[in-house]
Amino acid sequence: MGRRTRALRYAVVAVSLLTLAACDSDDEPGAEPTASTTPADPSTSSAPSSATPSASRSAGGTADAPEALTATTALLDWQQVEGSIDDAVTRNDAWSISVAEDGSTYRLVKLASGGRSSGQVGANPGWRVSDALLDEDWAVVVLQDEQEQRPSRAMVTDLETGKAYELNGRSDAPTTTGGTWALGDGRLLHATVDQSGAYCLASVDLESRRSTVGWCAPKRSGFNAAHVTGQGDSLLTFDDSQPSCRTVVSVADGTATPFPGATECKSWEGLLLEDASIWSTIPRERRIEEAHLYARVGDGYFDLGPGVAGTLTACDDAAYFVRDPQQKGDPAALMRWTPDDGLTVAYESAKGQAFIEQPRCGGDAITITARTSSGDEQVSADL
Repeated sequence: MGRRTRALRYAVVAVSLLTLAACDSDDEPGAEPTASTTPADPSTSSAPSSATPSASRSAGGTADAPEALTATTALLDWQQVEGSIDDAVTRNDAWSISVAEDGSTYRLVKLASGGRSSGQVGANPGWRVSDALLDEDWAVVVLQDEQEQRPSRAMVTDLETGKAYELNGRSDAPTTTGGTWALGDGRLLHATVDQSGAYCLASVDLESRRSTVGWCAPKRSGFNAAHVTGQGDSLLTFDDSQPSCRTVVSVADGTATPFPGATECKSWEGLLLEDASIWSTIPRERRIEEAHLYARVGDGYFDLGPGVAGTLTACDDAAYFVRDPQQKGDPAALMRWTPDDGLTVAYESAKGQAFIEQPRCGGDAITITARTSSGDEQVSADL
């Protein structure tokens, strides 16, 4: 496994950190902040504040003393993905999107009986593919200006009809340069700038093509790491109240509400599941790639253990995240968590030097790329 390959994965984390710092140029590096365990007031959350645990599920601990979960092994049925290991593939049971390593081209493929129909599309000079999103009904490919001067363009394809349209800087809620993107529940989230210059979150109903602005960040504040599930939208917000103060929030009815129990100012990303939420924190600011995961079900809190920052992914009503080897010779792992099933190991790499890139959800299938000292593989599992 080469040094260059590992740098590719952590580049995503580094770019996010630079984005945070850019919002407040007055920040100066300092000592590592002390973690706060003071939870947000659960009564202010838009997420459900109570849930009845199943007979097989613990009620959990408190926000200050969450119950530590031990993972069981429940490997998914992983199958090799055809094609180059360096092309990032996202697939469901009928379609796949593959993106070239350099982002110059992408291929949207319909898996048909007796063969495949496909088309390869170039990103055009000066543009590169920054995001490729897929669920059971829609495909969204985001093209970003390499000079970061022109607004991004999103190519939206209705998988049932094959018809496509484009979102861009002239759309009802115009796209902006860069920013976060998320697909789910028939909606697309992206960043926009309103007429007053505020940095806002836009939601696009993909069938009607109608865009609405759901929330705008306060002055000198911003957001990234959007997630959309059937239970709601979430973001990582940051502001200038103190250096690199990051808060994971749910967004509903024009209001951003901090996740109950999430450590103040040290979050990285989070998402909502049924009667539950899951989020990551950064225990040590100088090791920004090392995260720790927590979850809440009703009033109960759980410690899910270590993970990799930027890998939290929702897929088919479950949350997934990557865990690096914890001891020399251990495998890298893809972890799965739901309120009912608890914490499980869904994939393990070969032992040795290893890491797993961010999981890619296609709605009813999940795909990962594992890089190991004994060989790389790209595999997918139906859900």
